Amino acid sequence: MPGSPTNCVPTTDWAETLTVNDVTEDDFTEDAFLGGQLRLRQPRSGHRAGHDAMLLAAATPARPGDRVVEFGAGVGAAGLAVARRVAGVKLVLAEIDADLAGLARRNAAANAIAADAVVLDIESAAAAFAAVGLPPDSVDVVLMNPPFNDSARHRASPDSARGLAHVAAASTLENWIHAARRILKSGGVLSLIWRADGVADVLAALDRGFGSLMILPVHGDAGKPAIRVLVRAAKGGKAPTQILAGLMLNDEPARPNKAVQDILAGKTVLPLAGS
Repeated sequence: MPGSPTNCVPTTDWAETLTVNDVTEDDFTEDAFLGGQLRLRQPRSGHRAGHDAMLLAAATPARPGDRVVEFGAGVGAAGLAVARRVAGVKLVLAEIDADLAGLARRNAAANAIAADAVVLDIESAAAAFAAVGLPPDSVDVVLMNPPFNDSARHRASPDSARGLAHVAAASTLENWIHAARRILKSGGVLSLIWRADGVADVLAALDRGFGSLMILPVHGDAGKPAIRVLVRAAKGGKAPTQILAGLMLNDEPARPNKAVQDILAGKTVLPLAGS
């Protein structure tokens, strides 16, 4: 059973603490994840949680008592999905946008999941992390879905929240991985999802301080190039890198893969989540 919520504000009014003007209930949707095991309120516009978040959660290993931190948590989808699967984790949802952090806090409370939601720029210095209770060598698991569209190749969305969530600077990935390395304990695990065509950048960033990599290519359709990679790495790991058989989201166009549907419904996890 999930833990009782701590450090969560009562959900009397989803919009009451948002700083944007003229927010109404029509500006939000409430969406079911994990086959209805998790219900999340999120903005109707801007970056919205979906399959990437649930795949990331299903690729993230955790045990009861682990301190788990989601970077760039948004409304908390991936981290809360991990906490729904593994009772007793100590979850921190770190998000740069104060409005989204507030929604993440309320989503945790609404789902009776213990979580702290903190406002934090993941590219901040160590002192900013320590100020919100994330000093060096203090975390067991970090999961992240960083902004991954190259700003030189993709026109930024006019929606500022969507732009923050999707468009990366050249240093974004490296800085986020550096921040994860700093707060993880020795042997701690990083799980991330990234564009498949950027896998070389992921490997280069992980080369400093991480090892024991497991890489899972994710394909939209069988026979087509991968569109995402899920990667698990251990701080200080020494085991050889493993490239796993690809995950096919669809068996054929418009025909979802049943195994993937079971993962998205919370019935099973990906091999990367194993011990």
